[in-house]
Amino acid sequence: MWNYTDKVMDHFMNPRNVGEIENPDGVAEVGNASCGDALKLTFKLDENGRIADVKFRTFGCASAIASSSALTELIKGMTIDEAAKVTNQDIVNVLGTLPEAKMHCSVMGMEALAAAIANYKGEPNPFENDDEHEGRIVCRCFGITDIKIIKIARENNLRKAEEVTSYCKAGGACGSCLGDIQHLLDDMWKLR
Repeated sequence: MWNYTDKVMDHFMNPRNVGEIENPDGVAEVGNASCGDALKLTFKLDENGRIADVKFRTFGCASAIASSSALTELIKGMTIDEAAKVTNQDIVNVLGTLPEAKMHCSVMGMEALAAAIANYKGEPNPFENDDEHEGRIVCRCFGITDIKIIKIARENNLRKAEEVTSYCKAGGACGSCLGDIQHLLDDMWKLR
């Protein structure tokens, strides 16, 4: 059993802003229910360009639901530019903490927000048309590339393959890529 904070349990048991906004200004779907977690995020701006309403639908564990709920509370009232600066660590900070093995839930929230903002701006989804998909697939089970692994590792100062698994699930199914992930990390941190 995971050791969740009272804030995580509150957001899980009493999630805020569940649902979908009709005619949203921004919308995004990230994750994959067949892999265990999926999130749809919608938001509406007010006349001053601030996020007036935001809703989510999440398929996933307690951490995924709590992270999504916390994200919606965090970004209400923000401008698009302010919301674009929200990181997965900001979501975790609202919750107090998340178990290391569940950090990927906060990353999913950050990715949904970035994709919804891109949708609002009329830009391509950054998680469908970016370099991550041009990189070499390292984790075949979850389709995660070397570029995404390196990006997440840099953003979160990850140095061990098992930490990467916690943040993006790479290596979390069959485990055959854990050695490749560790080599990527070792090479990346040697360059600094």
